[in-house]
Amino acid sequence: MLPTVARVLDLDVMRRGLPQVVAGAAHLERPVRWVHVSELPDVAGVLQGGELVLTTGIALPEDREGLARYVRDLDGVGVAGLVVEFGRRYFDTLPRALVHAAEQRGLPLIALRREVRFVAVTEAVHALVVNAQLEQLRVSESVHQVFNELVVEGAEPPEVIRQVARMAGAPVVLENLAHQVLAHDTAGRPEAEVLEDWERRSRGVRPPGRTGHDPRSGWLVTAVGARGQDWGRLVLVQEPGPALPEGESHPHTMLLERGASALALSRLVVRDRESLERQTHRTLLSGILTHALTVSEVSLRAQALGVPLEGRRLVGVVLRCRRGPIPAALEAQARLRDFTELAAGAVRACRLSALVGALDDEGVGLLIALGTQQDENTALDSFSATLRRMSAETGQCGTDPAGPVVAVGSSVGAVRDARRTLLEATQVADAALHDAPGGARAASYYRLPDVRLRGLLHLLRDDARLQTYVERELGPLLAHDAEHNGQLVQMLRIYLEQGRNKSAAADAAHLSRPSFYDRLHKVERILGVDLDQVESCLSLHVALLALDAVRR
Repeated sequence: MLPTVARVLDLDVMRRGLPQVVAGAAHLERPVRWVHVSELPDVAGVLQGGELVLTTGIALPEDREGLARYVRDLDGVGVAGLVVEFGRRYFDTLPRALVHAAEQRGLPLIALRREVRFVAVTEAVHALVVNAQLEQLRVSESVHQVFNELVVEGAEPPEVIRQVARMAGAPVVLENLAHQVLAHDTAGRPEAEVLEDWERRSRGVRPPGRTGHDPRSGWLVTAVGARGQDWGRLVLVQEPGPALPEGESHPHTMLLERGASALALSRLVVRDRESLERQTHRTLLSGILTHALTVSEVSLRAQALGVPLEGRRLVGVVLRCRRGPIPAALEAQARLRDFTELAAGAVRACRLSALVGALDDEGVGLLIALGTQQDENTALDSFSATLRRMSAETGQCGTDPAGPVVAVGSSVGAVRDARRTLLEATQVADAALHDAPGGARAASYYRLPDVRLRGLLHLLRDDARLQTYVERELGPLLAHDAEHNGQLVQMLRIYLEQGRNKSAAADAAHLSRPSFYDRLHKVERILGVDLDQVESCLSLHVALLALDAVRR
């Protein structure tokens, strides 16, 4: 940190001049970037900001307007302060016009009642500045070394965030584009104090640029992403304070940006601790879903693994536990690995042929290859029952009697269609997670009829494009509610849920019709839409369902 005006005044060389602050006493924390000695009345033209100007005042204007203009010009370029030495032009007091102008501008004005050597002041202050710059370099090197090691070691996001919080001495939160907390470190503060009402508070902080400081909240925010696609924000939570001087960055900017880079790299690096067989299966499943492998490559590699796909009926299956998503931590990776091995064991027990691997941090995917003599429903019933029995024995999905969710896609007859059945199974799985666990069902697994629009949106909840769509459609209204503690989003939801029947919606909202209509008009003004248009209402209804999905 650069020395402040107060720090400079505390130097021995300055104290020998008996300094007296005659104006701008509330602004002595301004940083001093350099010291400039000048007697010119138009010195502002050669300054860049942050200088502490030393003068005897011998050439300063005599008239009131000239002195005011002198102070105005100095403040306009952002000088840190003005020091006037008695003994050449002024002896006991400074001109009232000079003092008044400095006080109005908040410019620290210091009178030296005893003569000092300006060169000694310059040397002492410049030594502090250079030392501060060297310290900044040392801190920067230390930060880069710490985060380089974290990236090389493949540290998970919680560890990266823990390091940022430790080095900043303040809570740090990683959120997605929907302002949901993905990971955090409270730096010793109560968790409720940091995270309470997070979405509303976060929506109110919108600093310009990729990294910015919001003086109203005190937060320092930077975007997190790679390859031109942002997927979240990293927030340093601090107390409200004054706005930073123009051109000055927050002292923790470099630290937060380096942490964001480490998080972006961490997301790009896949750390898989499964067995070699499961890794290979996972690679094939991923290749099918991402089109990274051609049909012939998938068939060849699967055949080499002992899972022939050609000439078989292929069925995509996705397994998830109802206890919630598995977090991306070391112990969670081990749990997912065990879940994958459990599924592979059930496949072997039922004498099925299948690719089995983790699809993501939340569940397991299978591509079952059925022979011509195997009945699809019988095979799936057998697999589902075996998996649930093994899950209950091992406690893999907790105490839920229903066991893991088994979601099945439509069977296909060619390898080139395998992606379709896997994607369908994934969609069914996300929808089925919201079905009542243990409820009576005709089958032991879920199929496509269980999926509605909510399920589709739930499947896409982590997609930045869906989150961007929600923000584009509802962002102004969400921001208005957050700022005014309003309920316009709820009014819009009630209106759409009542089939756009305003009278029924007013009754459902327990409001008089004029009051409810007034709220709808306010929604239209904020969003710039016409709620009488079916297409606008359809877009908003989808956005509300998507908002529920990303918040879930």
